[in-house]
Amino acid sequence: MFQLSKTQLLAYKLTEEQVNALFNPDPIIINNSLNWLDSGTDKHIICYDDDRYPKQLKEISSPPLLLYLQGNLSLLNTAQIALVGSRSCTPYGREKAYLFAGQLSEAGFTITSGLALGIDGLAHQGALDKQGGTIAVLGTGLNNIYPKRHAQLAQQIIEQGLLISEFRPDTVAYPANFPRRNRIISGLSLGVLVIEASQRSGSLITARYAVEQNREVFALPGSIDNSEACGCHQLIQQGAKLVVNSQDICEEFKHLSINIVTAVQPENNNEEAHPLLKYIDFHLTTLEQLLNRSALDIVSLQNQLIELEITGRISVTAEGYIKLKH
Repeated sequence: MFQLSKTQLLAYKLTEEQVNALFNPDPIIINNSLNWLDSGTDKHIICYDDDRYPKQLKEISSPPLLLYLQGNLSLLNTAQIALVGSRSCTPYGREKAYLFAGQLSEAGFTITSGLALGIDGLAHQGALDKQGGTIAVLGTGLNNIYPKRHAQLAQQIIEQGLLISEFRPDTVAYPANFPRRNRIISGLSLGVLVIEASQRSGSLITARYAVEQNREVFALPGSIDNSEACGCHQLIQQGAKLVVNSQDICEEFKHLSINIVTAVQPENNNEEAHPLLKYIDFHLTTLEQLLNRSALDIVSLQNQLIELEITGRISVTAEGYIKLKH
C-alpha cells in the first residue's frame, strides 16, 4: 500500500503510533468519515495532493494532510485576510472588528477566522452582512460546533461561506487543538489583522505562526490602559504594521494580481459634537471621573449620558461609559 517502509517513515520523524495507524487503519474511523461525507452535497474531504487543496496552505511547514470542509469550496483559493482577537473584547474592539471585516470584504478579500466568541465571531458576521465570503477554521470536528453559542453563525457560514477542520467530524473540544488550528488560519491567509489581544492571547499564537509563514501581520492600536490591547502594542513594537483603516491593509497587496478595490472608508459624520463627549474616553470612563471632569450635577450628567447612549455615541457598561464616535 505504501512505497515507504516502516523504517523509512520513522526516519521522517513520524511516531510509532502514527506509522502503525497508516499501516493498520481503523475501519470504524474511516466509515464514520465517509458516512459524514455522504450525508450532504456541501460536505467535502480533500487531501494534500488534491487539486482543490489551498495553495497558500501548502506553503507552511506543517500543512494538514486532510481537510474536512462544509460550504462553498471555491473560497479556499481566494485572497484571504485573517482577522483575530480577544474573546473578551471591548465595545471599541467589537465595533472595529465588524467594521474592518465588512470593509475588507467589500475590497475583495475573504475573511478568515476561528469562530470563537468576541472578535472572531464579529469578523465573520461583518463579512456575512456585506454578502462577502468568510472561512471559519474550527478546533473541533464539524459535527461539534464550538462554542455552542455560535451554532447559528456556523449555519450562516455554511450557507454563505466555508467551515474547515483538520479533525474528524465527531472530534470534541480539546484545549490543545485550538492553538494548533491557528497555523491553518494564518496559513490560508495573505495577512493577519489582530484587533485587541492580551499578552497571553491565542491571537498572538496566530500572529507568531504568520511571521513563521512569511505572512503580513497587522495590528490595530488601542488605549495603553486597555489590557486587551497590550498584545497589539507588543506586535507593533516587534514590527507589525500599525493600521488605522482598512486601506492600510489593501495598500500592502496592490502588487498582487488579485481583484482588490479601494476599501470603503467610514462616512464623514457631520453630526454636531456633543459637549460632554470631550470628557469621555474611547476606553472605560467611570461616572466619578465624568462628574469631576464635567463639573455637572448628577441629574444633568445622567440625562446627557442617556441622550448619548440613545444616539449611539457611547456604550454603557456596568463599570462606566465608552465613547464610540465623536
